[in-house]
Amino acid sequence: MKVLILGAGVVGVSSAWYLAKAGHEVTVIDRQPAAGLETSFANGGQISVSHAEPWSNPHAPLRALSWMGREDAPLLFRLRWDPALFDWSWRFLRECTPQRTRNNIRDIVALALYSRNQLKALRAETAIEYEHLERGILHVYTDPKEYAAAVEASKVLREFGCDRKTIGADECVAIEPALQAARPLLVGGDYTAADESGDAQSFTKNLAALCAARGVCFRYGTTVLRLTKSGGAISGALIETATGDEMLTADAYVVALGSYTPLMLRTVGIRLPVYPAKGYSATIPLTESSIAPTVAMTDDGHKIVFSRLGQRLRVAGTAEFNGYNTELNSVRCQALMQRTRQLFPELRPAGEPEFWCGLRPSTPSNVPFVGRSSVPNLYLNTGHGTLGWTMACGSGTVLADIMSGKEPEIQLRQF
Repeated sequence: MKVLILGAGVVGVSSAWYLAKAGHEVTVIDRQPAAGLETSFANGGQISVSHAEPWSNPHAPLRALSWMGREDAPLLFRLRWDPALFDWSWRFLRECTPQRTRNNIRDIVALALYSRNQLKALRAETAIEYEHLERGILHVYTDPKEYAAAVEASKVLREFGCDRKTIGADECVAIEPALQAARPLLVGGDYTAADESGDAQSFTKNLAALCAARGVCFRYGTTVLRLTKSGGAISGALIETATGDEMLTADAYVVALGSYTPLMLRTVGIRLPVYPAKGYSATIPLTESSIAPTVAMTDDGHKIVFSRLGQRLRVAGTAEFNGYNTELNSVRCQALMQRTRQLFPELRPAGEPEFWCGLRPSTPSNVPFVGRSSVPNLYLNTGHGTLGWTMACGSGTVLADIMSGKEPEIQLRQF
């Protein structure tokens, strides 16, 4: 088929790769001048099957209430008149029951495991470079209650195939010696040896180049104004160009616009419960003498991750529900740095951190939408939340299978 993909982030470009590999003629549209310049630009950098416990879990409502009004809170809901957020929040609360949480963990782990394997196969096939490390992901805890909850969560993850091993504080330091100075803070952790890390933006850019070599056409600097519908199907995508508006047509259309997907779908009468969760990151330059982690880490209590990208340390996390606002909040930026200094007091950076924020497309369940929409020739690949980089290759493969009339290799219940 002739396929038009809206969005050149890590999910859209991964979709393009697997669709082109399946023999389709693919064009990718993006408003940015290159691939991976929005949500994929400076994210946490982790391939984290171990991070499959959704935000919507039985502990979430009380935690969110306790953080209300705190500008540096790990999860911050800004009180504002926003019907979309009210609807999303109600759905979020419904997903916080033990049974729904368990079902969502099962689905997230299934797709994340499959995706991690697809990434390994892609790396073996193409030798793609993106500063990746295969040293696992270490979750650390400094609060006994958080650690106790993590022990239970790890049991569920292991049941569904994620080998997240519960460990003590001394073993955390043995796995990541850069934590030695923070040893008095630690109460325990868990470790997933098969998880990975890497630069998502570098991956997206290099995969786009591989796609182009396969014949994928990229049209950057191009804004999609709306989709048009005729006879019950999508008839085209109206784009804005320097010389005027233009209508692009295809046999099938894929919307992979991250947080902006619901806005595009409204133009054809589809409402999707995806809401932007603004995440922050700091990229810290390092020297040869910096005592910085080389194992990817997650500080669950503060909702912060640490990933080593060559001579840089990426610190990212937290979630702020504030619509489509992309302004940096200095308090939240400094909260990242304060926690970094607590865990790595001897970091000795080479310079000032570079701060960034991006909008993660979040569903109430944290389970993404991958596959055919209610419109026959319109497909979705969105709603991955914090796990877009983790799930990109798996989502792209599943979507290509569905669009090619093949049965996906993993069972899809909710996707």
